[in-house]
Amino acid sequence: MSEHALPHAALSSGQPPLSALTVTLIILALAVGSFGIGTGEFAIMGLLPDVGTTFGVTTAEAGYVISAYAFGVVVGAPVIAVVGARFRRRDLLLVLMGLFAAGNLASAVAPTFESFILFRFLSGLPHGAYFGVAALVAASMVPVNRRTQAVGKVMLGLTVATLIGTPLAAFFGQVFDWQFMFVAVGITGLLTVALIAIFLPRDKAPKGINALTELGALKRKQVWLTLGIAASGFCGMFAVFSYISPIVTEVAGLHVGMVPVIMAIFGCGMIVGNIFGAKLADLSLMRTIGWSLALYFFVLVSLSLTAENPVLLGICCFLIGCSFVVGPALQTRLMDVAGDAQTLAAALNHSAFNVANALGALFGGMAISAGYGYGAMGFVGAATAVVGFGVFLVSLALEKTERAATPACPAE
Repeated sequence: MSEHALPHAALSSGQPPLSALTVTLIILALAVGSFGIGTGEFAIMGLLPDVGTTFGVTTAEAGYVISAYAFGVVVGAPVIAVVGARFRRRDLLLVLMGLFAAGNLASAVAPTFESFILFRFLSGLPHGAYFGVAALVAASMVPVNRRTQAVGKVMLGLTVATLIGTPLAAFFGQVFDWQFMFVAVGITGLLTVALIAIFLPRDKAPKGINALTELGALKRKQVWLTLGIAASGFCGMFAVFSYISPIVTEVAGLHVGMVPVIMAIFGCGMIVGNIFGAKLADLSLMRTIGWSLALYFFVLVSLSLTAENPVLLGICCFLIGCSFVVGPALQTRLMDVAGDAQTLAAALNHSAFNVANALGALFGGMAISAGYGYGAMGFVGAATAVVGFGVFLVSLALEKTERAATPACPAE
């Protein structure tokens, strides 16, 4: 079988096809989990000043908790994917979401800044593997030409989190305490465990898959290039939203109560990009990725040039959110180029995005420390977007070269 053509299959071989209602309920259960993960990952970005006040650190220092979570994703995704490759996907999802819930509940009661950083790292460990396994489950239940849309529906929970969960968590975090947000996220994780246990049928453990099979993904150039697009190209999104609160209040001069509103606008953009972009990606995967990167660069430059204008800031945040179309598209791209190492490749997509998360917060903090101010975050992101687009062009050129070198199959 070609690595560019994955078969449509039932949830596991030997089982009867799932009904449309069952597929919908399974995707809903998985999307609730992505909603919880998205809320936990993004809401903290609007609460960094409050975290700093609680623990007696600066806002820039509080940003380390974002990097700690992202580092947990980067470490956890490949390790868990390799170790868990032989387990039933249903069991693996239950364990992963249970660990995520526990880590967030522990974050809510962290007594010191150091322990808080540790709990954020532990909360990040199951993140990438959960999304990777959830994407594989969703893609296995639909025809091949609808895989990206199925993956997009699972990740829709992540985008809805930026529209509803993150602004609400940021709002209640400001009204009460920021710890409230982590309690809510932990409860969402427990709800996901219950929904998966109810709706997702027991599957069979994969046959012929082991750690060496999964690690085989690391030998494939296109896997590394696809991961490189995410890791380098999307630092900008996280540079902007790691410091969205001071951008809104200090650069645009708005009241702190507008932070949740701007984050909701960003969430609207993510939903639009996720829904329509997934359909475009199923029609033309690489073109969707390429054009999204190009437009993303210009939006980031525009943000730094216009951030003092509240209206233009809102428009730029919406368009940055739209660039999230690349999330499901890159997930599908990895499925195409990973061969038999599906679990590891799918999980590594989220490692790559969280490398971008960590680097975005880091580069943004460096720019602030160098005196460029919060308004420079768009320029920081635009510079990394150029790198991501360069990696994309290398991937495209390599693919064309490989296709040209492959002899055409004789007509039957």
